[in-house]
Amino acid sequence: MKDNLSGKKILIIGPVWPESKSSAAGKRMLQLLQCFKDWGMQIYFGSTAKKAEHSDDLSPYGVIEVELWLNDVRSDKALAELQPDVVMYDRFMIEEQFGWRVTEQCPDALTILDTEDLHFLRYARQEMLKKGGTDLEDYLYTERTKRELASILRCDLTLVISDYEYRLLIDKFHIHPNVLLLLPFMENGISEKDVDSWKSFESRKDFVFIGNFIHEPNWQTVLKLKTVIWPVLRKKLPQVNMHIYGGYPAPKVMQLNNEREHFLVHGRAEDALEVISSARVMLAPIPFGAGIKGKFIDAMHVGTPSVSSSVGVESMKGDLEWCGFIADEVEDFVNKAVKLYTDEAVWKEKQQYGIEIMAKNYDRNHYEQLFLDKILALSMDLVNTRRINFMGEVLKHHTAQSSKFFGMWIQEKNKDNS
Repeated sequence: MKDNLSGKKILIIGPVWPESKSSAAGKRMLQLLQCFKDWGMQIYFGSTAKKAEHSDDLSPYGVIEVELWLNDVRSDKALAELQPDVVMYDRFMIEEQFGWRVTEQCPDALTILDTEDLHFLRYARQEMLKKGGTDLEDYLYTERTKRELASILRCDLTLVISDYEYRLLIDKFHIHPNVLLLLPFMENGISEKDVDSWKSFESRKDFVFIGNFIHEPNWQTVLKLKTVIWPVLRKKLPQVNMHIYGGYPAPKVMQLNNEREHFLVHGRAEDALEVISSARVMLAPIPFGAGIKGKFIDAMHVGTPSVSSSVGVESMKGDLEWCGFIADEVEDFVNKAVKLYTDEAVWKEKQQYGIEIMAKNYDRNHYEQLFLDKILALSMDLVNTRRINFMGEVLKHHTAQSSKFFGMWIQEKNKDNS
């Protein structure tokens, strides 16, 4: 069936060029590119951003790079000339900027939104934490929520990475399931050979946390470790270090480094899997967030158990046991971290749960097939797809397109200033 997509053109528009060594979002994008390559599609990638030092080389995926411009008629010309069969937006802000141009220039292109995580959910939880709230309902119905839901409705298919978010969209906001696909990380299973290569309990030492610091939940997690968790935990394990890694650390992050307190901030890890595999336990008391966490996927791949919060492991384990412990109170978190760090039998038992979680919840072949089937089903009957989701067509109508007219206003303003 994938032959039906062979030779078809897909254009991916991203806010930045993928950086798989900096973030889980970058790894996720490479997994999607691998799908499109496996299906024989011609892949084009465009961004208004410049490439950065750590941007991935996309040539192994056969990607052709496309130049795009923000609020510029040249983007219309590029779209009209390319005429892609499929357009995928990397996050809803990109759909707001380019969706109306795609609708005008390529009306028959199947449109996909990759959410990465639901931004409105992450920000709602952040606001609830900041204000000491207890009911998420009080923080969900915001301007950002309206924008992201409108973007989801305007697309033919939205990729949702977590089951919690999938249910939220259907049950709370009544998005039709026909236009949604639950698509978590797509991973190769952990083989016996992989397990044999894992470092032993004795050869590992210390705790580790890793996460890109552009992402606010990672910064708040490190702050919580530094100010709340570590002062208590180090008294129980005074010779053990806490290692902090992550790309794009601001000076405020590096200033938390304190050798006397055994709290060591390193910045970017050249090899994330190496630093995670050298640690005995990952600590991630994540206070808020959304989606699912790439750091735990990496940890499972190298057999490093973890202690995290309920929101940290949300939608990651399904009905299986977690590959470590889940704790939301400081004392409980510290006690479980000590238990996992010092009890080899418990540590090895938790390792095994990671193998099960990976096999059941993130099987690459299973999800790649689901993704393929969904795209084929929608694209073969795009007229009916859009009738089912007619509210999306309403939102594409010019009277509802504030982002279009705002973009056009900036475009004209730029002309006047040139």
